[in-house]
Amino acid sequence: MNRTKIEWCDYTWNPVTGCLHGCSYCYARRLSERFGRSFLPTFHEDRLGDPAKVEKPSRIFVCSMADLFGKWVPGEWIQAILSEVHLNPQHTFLFLTKNPEGLPEFNPWPENAWVGATATDNTAKEKALFQFSFIEAKVKFLSCEPLLGPIWINRRYRHLNWVIVGAMTGPQAVKPEAPWVEDLIRDCQAAETPVFLKDNLGWAEKIQEWPR
Repeated sequence: MNRTKIEWCDYTWNPVTGCLHGCSYCYARRLSERFGRSFLPTFHEDRLGDPAKVEKPSRIFVCSMADLFGKWVPGEWIQAILSEVHLNPQHTFLFLTKNPEGLPEFNPWPENAWVGATATDNTAKEKALFQFSFIEAKVKFLSCEPLLGPIWINRRYRHLNWVIVGAMTGPQAVKPEAPWVEDLIRDCQAAETPVFLKDNLGWAEKIQEWPR
């Protein structure tokens, strides 16, 4: 467990690390390579009990250094992690994946789990929201980070509880176009969907809303 500067959580917890997606903008791969670590998917069983060591109720981002629902991840790894989520109801656990089709398999989700999918553009958003309709979770959210194209939200998305918006980071980062951010904020407000703008957007207005 590590304290984090990510604005929407208090800790990161990485009982699984590594990923095979190969995204060019991946900060996790960049960080691993910087310290000479392997980025192959790895299960760290010794880290499973870490949430129980944190007494204060916290928001915990699960597997910030992996995609826990990548097709290469054994179901037993995921079930072991979900068992710890059940055992620690004092915390809120946030799950995020680029493979949302893997999420319904683990229904019903624990009450203290927020389930999210990465959507860098509108095509990825549609894919995620289609899967959200099959997911039994208290909070379902989109992480539009990095925002690489326009994304539209409307009132018909009744399976969406929260939207996070952020920019690409790293030495060759490209900022999203201002109209993309403006339109996304406007759409979320019109749909009464809480929106959370990350500081890396450099947006003049600080909007950091939470799921109701």
